[in-house]
Amino acid sequence: MYAVIKTGGKQYRVSAGQKLKVEQIPADVGAEITLDQVLLVGEGESVKVGAPLVVGVAVKATVVSHGRHDKIKIFKMRRRKHYQKHQGHRQNYTELRIDAIAA
Repeated sequence: MYAVIKTGGKQYRVSAGQKLKVEQIPADVGAEITLDQVLLVGEGESVKVGAPLVVGVAVKATVVSHGRHDKIKIFKMRRRKHYQKHQGHRQNYTELRIDAIAA
């Protein structure tokens, strides 16, 4: 069984036992959270699509860790204008373990 969930402005296809990194969620490590914005649920040939959300379905997940992604470098330059700008960014994330899809 799999589901498509929406969290942090992005959509993820998840199944039980899977680990994934999502935008930072304010929860303690080891806490169990419920993701109730489920857009699609599928099992084998049967697929249930929500409009926009599937009613009565939730995804149970456990917070494994918090962290920061690798640094990305931003470099802006205007040629012949003596303008250069260097910048870096590290995005925070929360790693989740999907426990169950409760339909």
